[in-house]
Amino acid sequence: MSGALTVNETFYSIQGEGVRAGMPCVFVRLTGCHLRCHYCDTAYAFHEGQQHTINQIVGQVEQYHCDLVEVTGGEPLLQPNVHALMSRLCDLDKTVLIETSGTCDIAVCDPRVVRIMDIKTPASGQVHRNCWANIDHLAERDEVKFVICDRRDYEWTRNCIRKHDIAPRVAAVLLSPASFVESGPDIAGVDGLALHDLTQWVLQDQLPVRVQIQLHKLIWDPLARGV
Repeated sequence: MSGALTVNETFYSIQGEGVRAGMPCVFVRLTGCHLRCHYCDTAYAFHEGQQHTINQIVGQVEQYHCDLVEVTGGEPLLQPNVHALMSRLCDLDKTVLIETSGTCDIAVCDPRVVRIMDIKTPASGQVHRNCWANIDHLAERDEVKFVICDRRDYEWTRNCIRKHDIAPRVAAVLLSPASFVESGPDIAGVDGLALHDLTQWVLQDQLPVRVQIQLHKLIWDPLARGV
């Protein structure tokens, strides 16, 4: 189907992360991902989905009368038609966010789009896939996210932020525990990292970041889809 995208789900919820956390938002989750992060909580988006035209997707988004839209995945930049979709949404005066890994070229995105780039840490198992050239393409409206599993991940992240001078480039640098359970395996399949510990590390190092959690997982069942 020409001009189509494979969509896993479209839904209306609140933004659970980033500088717009807590705001109503329409999400378009695209199907497909080339990564296999150890803590992935959306593996159902690897293959499940149906094709929709851009007009159909825009129609689904507009029915919610919400000006904030996030395109996510999976890895949304794997589908080339995502750019036409995002530009259409920008033309409708939507604030458009895309959540993407640090492994795909972000330079090709419409400059009106806010790019939330997830740089992969060692515990993800995908750190070797990061495209470091992306850092040069970051703009002041963008956000950079690191998912932290343990102290090693934190130290790697701290050094990365300092080495590449990331904080001044973007609106926010976000540090998220892969799971914020104190101990034992969480739904993501990794041991919990205490929020207290991550916060203490950030304060001790005076790191210019925001500690965050996935707000939607506190409001709804952590395994729920469409939220």
